[in-house]
Amino acid sequence: MLYYAHYLKDFFSPLNVLQYITFRAGGALMTSFLLSLAVGPWLIAKLRTYKIGQVQRTDGPQTHLAKHGTTTMGGLLIFLTLLVATALWARLDNRFILLLLFTTVVLAFAGWMDDYTKLVKKNPKGASSAFKFSLQIFAALGVVGYLAANPPNAQYATWLSIPYTKELYLNLGFLYAALAMIIIIGSSNAVNLTDGLDGLAAGSIVFAALTFAILAYSAGNVKVASYLKIIYVEGAGEIAVFLAAMIGSCLGFLWFNAHPAEVFMGDTSSLFLGGAIGTAAIAVKQELLLPVAGGIFLLETLSVILQMGSFKLRNKKRLFLMAPIHHHFELQGIAESKVTVRFWIAGIMLALIALSSLKIR
Repeated sequence: MLYYAHYLKDFFSPLNVLQYITFRAGGALMTSFLLSLAVGPWLIAKLRTYKIGQVQRTDGPQTHLAKHGTTTMGGLLIFLTLLVATALWARLDNRFILLLLFTTVVLAFAGWMDDYTKLVKKNPKGASSAFKFSLQIFAALGVVGYLAANPPNAQYATWLSIPYTKELYLNLGFLYAALAMIIIIGSSNAVNLTDGLDGLAAGSIVFAALTFAILAYSAGNVKVASYLKIIYVEGAGEIAVFLAAMIGSCLGFLWFNAHPAEVFMGDTSSLFLGGAIGTAAIAVKQELLLPVAGGIFLLETLSVILQMGSFKLRNKKRLFLMAPIHHHFELQGIAESKVTVRFWIAGIMLALIALSSLKIR
């Protein structure tokens, strides 16, 4: 919205800065962060009046029993501040912004329904898996269908860019659509699995979002993309504004979610945060960097898959003390806050490794 004010620069020259993506990305980050700090206490208090509290499993780490009753559905704070900051600072006529907002709203609704059913309706099963999965498929189909008809770069519509190589691509043909859907749905569920310790999911999202904000800005600038030898995607730079708003929202949420957490994220935002990151990776044609920048989410997902496989194939023998793997480390006696910070450190290193692909070619 504020972008269009730069047309008035002849009347007030400082308004010219509003046309620059870097300035608006910074504005979006600060807006969502400060808005989170301002609205957070009120929203948390409001949720408490509805007695929306976390129900802790008794078979998990015993230290988590103290969290029973902690306010959840706090993902509403991330969702609302992200939407406001995006509406203020991003170009709403940009197709990628509209696509990201579509993914965000659909997956946020899926997560909210699950939280609402569990916490307000007091149904411990929450929304059915079929319902959540159908909405994830709907969101993925919407993104993939649109990008199939209007690809980020028509020349590379079904091609994968191989990172750390010099202009090496793999053409998947019709299989690309299936991969893109797996990326969106998988990313959505991966962040949901990671949301199990105070600050873990929100902090990890910050590093992944920052990585793809830089990649999006680079891909959307024809000169930078040409210099770095990455696929140029017209209009992709605007994605950086959305992701900056996401970073600010997650940092603001962390203010209240840091150990010991005053509020939990819930499915309300964990589902859409992952889905939006996956959509951004597809839009900027850097799909294969998602497992690198989002390595923490990949690790958490693989730990669950391996645990289930081991349990079924090895006569109920478990590979880990508990999955996702962050609980395994807790049960080994490592403090929750230490596990979270160590995962953050790993996330930072993975982000740097992903960004190094821009020069290692």
